Amino acid sequence: MSRLKDLYKNEIVDAMTKKFGYKNVMEVPKLEKVVINMGVGEAKENSKLLDAAVKDLETIAGQKVVTTKAKKSVANFKIREGMPIGCKVTLRGEKMYEFVDRLVNLSLPRVRDFRGVNPNAFDGRGNYALGIKEQLIFPEIEYDKVDKVRGMDIIFVTTAKTDEEARELLTLFNMPFQK
Repeated sequence: MSRLKDLYKNEIVDAMTKKFGYKNVMEVPKLEKVVINMGVGEAKENSKLLDAAVKDLETIAGQKVVTTKAKKSVANFKIREGMPIGCKVTLRGEKMYEFVDRLVNLSLPRVRDFRGVNPNAFDGRGNYALGIKEQLIFPEIEYDKVDKVRGMDIIFVTTAKTDEEARELLTLFNMPFQK
């Protein structure tokens, strides 16, 4: 079992119950899933770029990636419906906790001029979105083999009802929010 899952089971539940006064253990918010999305707009001209993005994302996540296709045709972007334009992966359970642990303790401190993540990127329903500008911050990615620097969105989906509960949950997972 991962270190973060143990931490959640032991300390986080107690701290959240004290702060918000939950009557039942099942009321305590938990991390449901983590979705990592990488949009590759240039894939419309060169499909090899999408293959490289898929390979990078699979290395980072440690599981198979799904390619995303355009839902609508947009003439200005030269995109037709059904064209592959990105890739995503949904992490749950053990892999999710491992990924969050690596992200918080290894990857985010490697970001240049890092002062913490934006504390206002909650959606109002207890989910948190984090944008990363380059995939090079992950130690699994080899710098020499990267063809192009790509960013990604990481969405933390929680069972929290409010943003305050979700912020507290992520803070207890050591998420480095800006002061």
